Amino acid sequence: MSLNAPLDATPYAPVLSAEVRAALAAHRPVVALESTIIAHGLPRPRNLRVAGELEGLVRSAGAVPATVAVLDGRAKVGLDKAELERVAEDP
Repeated sequence: MSLNAPLDATPYAPVLSAEVRAALAAHRPVVALESTIIAHGLPRPRNLRVAGELEGLVRSAGAVPATVAVLDGRAKVGLDKAELERVAEDP
């Protein structure tokens, strides 16, 4: 792979959400949030509520939240609502 190739050009590259890609392209701040506390750290439904609160705090500070998780064998950076719910609800 060339150093100039797009990040998603390899099968092992992380998948960036459209919002994260747009923020990076516009040189806006992006804050990575780990998903372990959502998946394993807090009981349901508190885990999903806390995830939303954390993303809200990042947005209120002027940055784009990018919750990171492995879904279907791929690293995903920036989860949508359905993906966040999946991480929160999967046993």
